[in-house]
Amino acid sequence: MATTNGTTIACKAPMKATSDGAWQGDSPLHHALPLIILQICLVVVVTRSLAFLLRPLRQPRVIAEIIGGILLGPSALGRSKRFLNSVFPKESLTVLDTVANIGLLFFLFLVGLELDLRAIRRTGKKALAIALAGISLPFVLGIGTSVVLRSTVVKGTRQGPFLVFMGVALSITAFPVLARILAELKLLTTDLGRMAMSAAAVNDVAAWILLALAIALSGSGSPLISLWVLLTGAAFVALAALLLRPALAWMACRSPDGEPVKEAYICATLATVLAAGFVTDTIGIHALFGAFVVGIIVPKDGPFAGVLIEKVEDLISGLFLPLYFVSSGLKTNVATISGARSWGLLVLVIANACLGKIAGTVIVSLIVRIPAREALTLGFLMNTKGLVELIVLNIGKDRKVLNDEAFAILVLMALFTTFITTPIVVAIYKPARRAAPYKHRTVERADTESELRVLACFHGNRNIPTMINLIESSRGTRRRRVTVYAMHLIELSERSSAISMVHKARRNGLPFWNKVSRGAAGNGDQVVVAFEAYQQLSSVAIRPMTAISDIHTMHEDIVASALQKRAAVIILPFHKTQRLDGSLESLGTAFQYVNQRVLRHAPCSVAILVDRGLGGAVQVLASDVSYTIAVPFFGGPDDREALAYGARMAEHPGIALTVVRFLLPSLPAEVDADERAADVAALSDLATKAAEDSSSVKYEEQAVAERAEVVGVIKALGRCNLFLVGRSPQSGVLRLVERTDCLELGHVGSYLACSEFSTSASVLVIQHYDSRADPSMLVEEVAEIQDVSDTPLAIVTPESSSPHLK
Repeated sequence: MATTNGTTIACKAPMKATSDGAWQGDSPLHHALPLIILQICLVVVVTRSLAFLLRPLRQPRVIAEIIGGILLGPSALGRSKRFLNSVFPKESLTVLDTVANIGLLFFLFLVGLELDLRAIRRTGKKALAIALAGISLPFVLGIGTSVVLRSTVVKGTRQGPFLVFMGVALSITAFPVLARILAELKLLTTDLGRMAMSAAAVNDVAAWILLALAIALSGSGSPLISLWVLLTGAAFVALAALLLRPALAWMACRSPDGEPVKEAYICATLATVLAAGFVTDTIGIHALFGAFVVGIIVPKDGPFAGVLIEKVEDLISGLFLPLYFVSSGLKTNVATISGARSWGLLVLVIANACLGKIAGTVIVSLIVRIPAREALTLGFLMNTKGLVELIVLNIGKDRKVLNDEAFAILVLMALFTTFITTPIVVAIYKPARRAAPYKHRTVERADTESELRVLACFHGNRNIPTMINLIESSRGTRRRRVTVYAMHLIELSERSSAISMVHKARRNGLPFWNKVSRGAAGNGDQVVVAFEAYQQLSSVAIRPMTAISDIHTMHEDIVASALQKRAAVIILPFHKTQRLDGSLESLGTAFQYVNQRVLRHAPCSVAILVDRGLGGAVQVLASDVSYTIAVPFFGGPDDREALAYGARMAEHPGIALTVVRFLLPSLPAEVDADERAADVAALSDLATKAAEDSSSVKYEEQAVAERAEVVGVIKALGRCNLFLVGRSPQSGVLRLVERTDCLELGHVGSYLACSEFSTSASVLVIQHYDSRADPSMLVEEVAEIQDVSDTPLAIVTPESSSPHLK
C-alpha cells in the first residue's frame, strides 16, 4: 500500500521466484523462475526456426534473432494483449532484462577475446585509411540525419547526446557479424577478407570509444560530470592494462599446452568480468564496457583464452544472448512508423547509412589502388550492422535520447543494411580460386619415377594413426619422395571459437582446434606433434593444412585444394567409425554427402578409407611395418587404379601384396575392348613382378560363377590388414549386396564395410580420375600461376546443390 495526497493506492506485489504448482491452483506464469524458463524456450525456438528458414539466403544468425525479437514484441505477436500480458508481463521485464544483460555482458567478453590488439597494431595503412573513412563520413552524415529527425520525430531531446548517438549508430561495423558473413562467402582468408577484418577491428574499437563518449554526454548532469565520467573511464582502462593484464598473463603462463586449465583460474577470470562490469556501471559508462575490456586484455597465446571461450560460449550464445534481442524487440513497435513522413525518414536514414559507409569506403579504397569491384564489395561488407548497433540503440532508448519511433526506424535500418550485404556481395564479387593445370592425376602412370602427391583428409585425431600408417605404407622406394598434404577438416559453426580457430589457422597454416578435453591434452597439439614426428622419422614430406568450412560446402575446399596442390589422389575418411565391439557407427549423413560430392567433382583419383585400425591405435615405425594387403580385381579403371596403388605399396619391404583376379563366365558386350586390353596389360605387369619377387607379391586367378563363390574367396582373404578395391568394377560383376546406403563405396566396398563381413581389415575404396568431372565451378585452371599457400581459401556457404549422389 502507498498513500499519495490522502489517496491509498494498491501496489502490485512483486513476483515470487517459484510457484506452488498447477495442482495447487497456482499459475506458473505468475512467478519469475518458470516464466523466465518459458521465455528462454520460446525465444530459442523462434530464433532457431527463423535461422533455419533464412539459411538458404545465407543470412547470419543475428538477422534471425533481430527478426525473432521484433516478431515477439508489439509489432507482431505482442499486438495480442493476452499474449503479451501472459508471456511478457511488465512485472517480468526486470528479470528478463537482467538475465539478457548478463548474457550480453559475457558475450561481449567473448567478442573482446576474439579481438587481438597485436593484429590491430599491425593493421596496414590501407586498412587503417578504410576504417577511418568508414567511420568519419557516416558519422558526419549521422549528425546531418539527426538534425532532420530532431526537427520531426524526436523533438525536445538534448541536441549533443542525440547527435553523437546518431553518428555512432550510422558509423558502426559489426565485427563478429562481418566475420560470419565473410566465412559464409568463403572470403575470410582472401586478401579482401583480411582487409575487411582489419578495418572492422579498428572500427569496432573506435565505435566503443564513441559509444563511451555518447553515454557520458547523455547523463542528466552538467558537462563537468560528463568529463569526469570520461576521465574515470579512461583511468579504468589504464588500470586494467597495468594491473589486471599481468594477473591474467600469470594465470595464462601457468596453463601450458597439453594440460587442463585450473578451475580456479576460470572462476577468477569470470568473476573479474563481473567485477569489471560493476566498476564501469558505477562510473556511468555501462557494465558492458568492463567485460569488453577484460576480454581484450586476456592473453591470446596458449590454451587459456580458448578454454574460456569453451566454458562460456554455448550457454551464453545459445540461451541468454537471444533474450537481449527479445528485450530489444519488446521496445520496437513498427506500428509507430506510420504515414508518409515516417516512412520517408526511414528511407532517408537507410540511404544515409549506406551512402556514408559505402561511399567513404569505396573512395578511399580507390585512392589506395584497390580495384573497383573489390572496393565496392568492401563498401557493402563494412556496412554490416549487428549486436553492437542494438546495444547503442537500447542505451539511447534507456537514456531517453531516442523515442519509440526513432528507435524503430534505426532498428529497421540495422536489419536492412545487414540483410542486403550477403546477396549484394554474392552478386558483385565472386573470387575465382586459381590453379595450374597438371598431368599426374592418378596413381597409375607411365612415369613411375615421378612424385606422388596425396591429399589426406581427416576429421579428428582418431583418424591420424591409421592415416599415418597408410601414408608410410604408400611411400614406396622411388627416388622422388611422396608429398602428403594433411588436411584437417573442421566444420565452421556459429560458435565464437570457430572464428578464433580461423584466425589461428590463417596465421600459422597448421591443423588447429582448441577443444581441450578434461584431464587430457589439447587435440590440436596431438595432431601437430604426430605429423611433425612422422615427417622427421621418414622420407615423406608432410604439409599440414586446415580447411574450416560449412559442412555443406566442405567438398569445395577439398576439391580446390587438390587442384591447387596438384594431387594425384585424395584420401577421405569414411563417415562411419569403428566401435569397441567392431561394428561401425555413423557420424552423420552430412559427412557422407561430403565424400559423395568430392567423388563427383574431384580433379584426380579419390580413395575412401574405412578405418578399422590399420596398424593399431598408434603410429607404426617404418622398421616395424608388416602388413598383408589384398586387391580383389574384377576389371575396369577403378580396379586398375587400386592395383597400381597396391603395386606401389608392395615396394615397401614390410608389405605383402595379394592380388586375386576374378574370372567371370563371360564378359558383357558393353565392356570395351580397350578396357579389356588395359586390364590384361596391368595384370601382366603385376604377374611379372610376382614372378620376380614371390615373397612380397602374390598373384592368383579364381573362376567364379555366382555370388557365394565370390564371397567365399573374399572371406578367405579376410585375415589381411587392408583391402584395396575399385569403387565401380566393370559391368557384369556379381552384386554382393542387395541394398546399400553407401553408394560412394560401390558394391564390393559396401560388402567389405558391412556387418556381414566380419573382419578387422581396413578398406580403401578407390575411384580412378574421371575426366568428365568438372571442377571449373569451384576452381579456375590458369596456365601460369605460382603455387599457393598451404592453408586453402576455406570457410562456409550454405548448401546450393542436392545432397544426393547423381
